[in-house]
Amino acid sequence: MEPRRPAVLLVVCALVLVEAVAVAALGVAWLIDLARGGTEIPGAVVFLVVCCAGLAWLLVAAVRAVLRGRRWGRSLLLTVQIFLVLMALGWMSVGGTPWSVGAIVWGVATGVGLLMPPVVAFTGGSSDGGSADVTRPSR
Repeated sequence: MEPRRPAVLLVVCALVLVEAVAVAALGVAWLIDLARGGTEIPGAVVFLVVCCAGLAWLLVAAVRAVLRGRRWGRSLLLTVQIFLVLMALGWMSVGGTPWSVGAIVWGVATGVGLLMPPVVAFTGGSSDGGSADVTRPSR
C-alpha cells in the first residue's frame, strides 16, 4: 500500500502547477506577439518561448516526481523557488510592485512547504538510484 501524501505536499504541488501554467501562458503570449509581428528580434522571442515550454514541462515533471516520493523533484522545485525569490528581490530594487511582493511571498511559501517535515519524510523514503542511497556494509 502506498503511503498517504501529506496535505502540505498537495498544496505545494498545486502552487507549483499554477507556476507552470503561468510560465506556459507567458510563452504563449510571446508566441502570439511573434506571430503578429510585434517584435523586432524574433530569434530571441523563439528562444524565450522554448525556454518557457521547457520550464513548464520541468515543473510538471518535478511535481509528478514529488507526488511519487522522489527526492530529485523536491530539490528541483526548491531551486526554482530560490530563483523566483531572487528575481523578485531584483524587481523590488528597481521599484517594488505588488507583483514582485506576491512573487516573493509565493516563492517563500512554496519553499517552506517543500521543507516541512512531512514533505521531507514523504520524499525521502524511496531510492532514486543515486549513489547516496546505497547502503554500504561497515568493515
